[in-house]
Amino acid sequence: MAGPMIGTVTLNLALDVTYEVDELVVGGSHRVDRTRQRAGGKGVNVARVAATLGHQVLVLGFVGGVTGELVAEELFDAGLTALLTPIAGETRRTVAIVNGSDGDATIFNEAGPTVSGDEWRAFLDRMPWGRLGVLSCSGSLPPGLPADAYAELAVHARHRDVLSVIDTGGDALTAAARAGAVVRANASELRAAVGDVEVEDGAAELVALGATAAVITDGPRGMVAASKKGVWRALPVETVRGNPTGAGDACTAVVAAAVAESAEPDWTIVLKSAVAASAAAVLTPVAGDIDLGAYRRWQPQVSVQ
Repeated sequence: MAGPMIGTVTLNLALDVTYEVDELVVGGSHRVDRTRQRAGGKGVNVARVAATLGHQVLVLGFVGGVTGELVAEELFDAGLTALLTPIAGETRRTVAIVNGSDGDATIFNEAGPTVSGDEWRAFLDRMPWGRLGVLSCSGSLPPGLPADAYAELAVHARHRDVLSVIDTGGDALTAAARAGAVVRANASELRAAVGDVEVEDGAAELVALGATAAVITDGPRGMVAASKKGVWRALPVETVRGNPTGAGDACTAVVAAAVAESAEPDWTIVLKSAVAASAAAVLTPVAGDIDLGAYRRWQPQVSVQ
């Protein structure tokens, strides 16, 4: 499997550091059993999952300073093709502490470097639109960028006949919907954007605003997709314990791959794959990985209404 290129935008790239401890105790001193360090940010996690599932990916984002060099090197070592725009600021770090007793993760996210207007324009000028089958945008925005940066990318993509999948929340979510993107969020992000509504109603509201489709993760209640053709809910196969930090990114990877193949995918099939991939991501200790065996086992078992 290869297919069209998936461009994954991570405007706030990071060097992700993961510490594994026996048990996390607030105020205590801990021996770190294992440390992992690799390029991160939600878009990079999307790229890793999509690549694992056999798709072509191109990582797009900003890098700066020594940390940025480490991010670029790790992407290369991981076999991920990247087109990175240099900035004056230092790329951020994130720290995840994984509790060995129950697998839960505690996350510390730096805000990230300030990106100037000139650096943003340089990023836009370097976008390789002709190489992309779909543009997937995920994660937080670094200081200095406009709140509608993802929506601006979606408009640029639409003008070049490239569909976009945007994983965000709040005002950025509604802006992306109005720009015609396929939008992806969790239930709390959805409600922050459209108010206290049922997930199905909120997803349909995003489509009414202009979104091509909306895919909303709803925790243990599964996942919802809405388009102009209807609304679907997928139910999880079983409760999975582990590290949930990459589950939403696995969902976005599946959605982006489906949209790259077809502007109007079969959402019943997409949701089966997305739920299975999200659950399979929870089984792995680091965001961006999935348990392929579990994914293939669960995919046909997911129920869609």
